[in-house]
Amino acid sequence: CGKAYLTFAIYHYLKHIKNMEVNIIGLDLKDDVINFCNKTAADLGFDNLKFMIGDIADYTSDYADMVVTLHACDTATDYALINAVKWNTGVILSVPCCQHELNDQIQNKLLSPVLKYGLLKERISALLTDGIRAELLESKGYSTQILEFIDMEHTPKNLLIRAVKTGRPRSGEALKEMTDAIHGHLTLEKLLYPDGFGAKEGV
Repeated sequence: CGKAYLTFAIYHYLKHIKNMEVNIIGLDLKDDVINFCNKTAADLGFDNLKFMIGDIADYTSDYADMVVTLHACDTATDYALINAVKWNTGVILSVPCCQHELNDQIQNKLLSPVLKYGLLKERISALLTDGIRAELLESKGYSTQILEFIDMEHTPKNLLIRAVKTGRPRSGEALKEMTDAIHGHLTLEKLLYPDGFGAKEGV
């Protein structure tokens, strides 16, 4: 959650504008950030907004109605998404940040004339990463969209993966063919399908 500007805004919107009863937990690795956020929440009287020190990969819970991530670095986004799937979360709003995993893996003879340019390879890898994540969520019964949520002048990391649970999983066959072709397999894929993407069952 970082300093949780977005988290505080979500709490205010849902609690004070929409008059909903909410319980929100923010998670971050830095204890000074968490202490600051908890003090701010107490000063504002936001009683059902709590912040905890911890890694999203290790965080356990019974459920969450909504999971929101903003600029969670590299595979942290994948761990947030796998938790959301495990919790049968109804709505996921995820804005990824730096993405290195696919950039280190991607190989394709057909694309090699372009992939030899480091900058282009990095950007292609980032876009493919978001598309693969969205398609993996589709394979688990989510309807997904990828949107620009803010102008590029504010941040180049401006793509939002929006996923809504439908309970109607889509075949991942075409996605598997593509990821095999580029030799790129994300942490999210491995977490969702520990027995391999070709397996019928997973998380």
